[in-house]
Amino acid sequence: MTALLCLLLACADDPSPADSGPPADTGTPGTDGGADTTAHVLLVPPYLQRTGPDTVQIRWETATGEQSTVEYGLTQALGVTVQGTVESTGDGLLHVVELTALLPDTDWYYRAQTGGTRTELQRFRTPPAPGASFRLVAMSDMQRDDARPEQWAELVAQGLLPFALDAYGAEPADAFGLALLAGDLVDNGWLASDWRDDFFAGAAPLMGQVPLLPVPGNHEGNSPLFWRYFGLPENGSPGFEEHWWWLDHGGARIVGLDSNGGYKDQLQLDWLQAVLEDACEDPDVDLVLVQLHHPYQSELWPSGEEEWSGSVVAAMEDFSARCGKPSLHLFGHTHGYSRGQSQDHRHLWVNVATAGGAIDRWGADGQIDYPEFSVSQDEYGFVVIEVSDQDYTLRRISLGTPEAPREHEETDRITVPFAPVAPQAPTLGVEGGMVRGSAFAHPDGGLLGASHWQVSADCVAFTDPVVDRWQQHEDWFQGQDQQAGVDLLALDLAELPAGEWCARLRVRDRGLAWSEWSAAVGVGGG
Repeated sequence: MTALLCLLLACADDPSPADSGPPADTGTPGTDGGADTTAHVLLVPPYLQRTGPDTVQIRWETATGEQSTVEYGLTQALGVTVQGTVESTGDGLLHVVELTALLPDTDWYYRAQTGGTRTELQRFRTPPAPGASFRLVAMSDMQRDDARPEQWAELVAQGLLPFALDAYGAEPADAFGLALLAGDLVDNGWLASDWRDDFFAGAAPLMGQVPLLPVPGNHEGNSPLFWRYFGLPENGSPGFEEHWWWLDHGGARIVGLDSNGGYKDQLQLDWLQAVLEDACEDPDVDLVLVQLHHPYQSELWPSGEEEWSGSVVAAMEDFSARCGKPSLHLFGHTHGYSRGQSQDHRHLWVNVATAGGAIDRWGADGQIDYPEFSVSQDEYGFVVIEVSDQDYTLRRISLGTPEAPREHEETDRITVPFAPVAPQAPTLGVEGGMVRGSAFAHPDGGLLGASHWQVSADCVAFTDPVVDRWQQHEDWFQGQDQQAGVDLLALDLAELPAGEWCARLRVRDRGLAWSEWSAAVGVGGG
């Protein structure tokens, strides 16, 4: 922690011979005032909150000192000084300064000051206008693992920052517009030391340049510290303003939900429905992203599943179906990565953990291979979402495991267009005891992502099918692709019961667009 503060603190003015206070990084408090050259103990370095096209909030915590000052400007010369407020965190003082009337999509420089403690110069960028490209980073379950207490700090310093440089040639402020955090930021939300020494200390190289946007997990315990440290949008239901919220960033609507006990109720779902209706009608919204902590389905840790989260998934699926806009929900709780998709909707399911919590390893907890999921990995890592005016790409960046580390390696990727082009409907033929579909054909050269076979006695509506098989082109479960060697375009007639049936097939590309159904063909079974 001492080394981190030395990196983040800029030197105060040299003390005169009459000054008896120690150097700034010793943490000895002094008194406020422009002439004070003695440092106040910096408990939490500056971090960004409540970003918007023309506003941002800067927060930091000290042990003493009432002064809350931020200098900022368009250049490193700064030039503008703003005073803020201070409130107690129990044994510390939280400083909050609001910058307003900013220019959108613009670099801004700043530093914070409390008495003689003046932080280093940092930079952030205000959000872009709708339609402009941007990137987000998403993570979950940063909570301390006593067996690997430095994992979260290492993920940021040795994974996230080098990735930003390697992939984009950029510092965090240029690489990412927001950092989404899907809960369990700390091991015990009621301990200030967990926040200061674990979460904020680990996040320090990121949080001064990229705004943090969290939702609470179960380990936060609904602690007052979570709600003090973070300034979330106050547009939730009356009385629950920061428990659920939304904001627009570029062309994406980002929604935060509280899936913890006492809050997972119909009131929150009704509020979500209203936010989705507004997003449906807003021409500037191309994509809706929801983050919550608890999964509806979890391949690595089914014991952590939450039925209420399924109502959120259903609402998102309905939104995408009615509005023609893709959506995704991000979650954590399970300490690993999973990426899946809804069968009939352009909606992704993404577990963005684990950033620090002990990995949920294969071979534990009666794990389930769900048809919705294409990839599950028991590894540390984070997710990057790249949004353009035409599509978005989701990338999993893995740091591997303690015994098999990776160097911020991409292990999964999917691109979903905003205006999808459907594959051609297949044609079917029967030969050699098999029903076969024609080769996958796509106007834009897309690749086969999934197939859906149905066999029924009803050759029109296909009610009560005896075969209703939806298969992905990949299914990475327990370290193996369970779909390796499976022909998605073939159906074995030996699988059918005796009788006369009709079969049909539709195909999906890897951007989640389905073809029309093929014409039905008559087949015999048994």
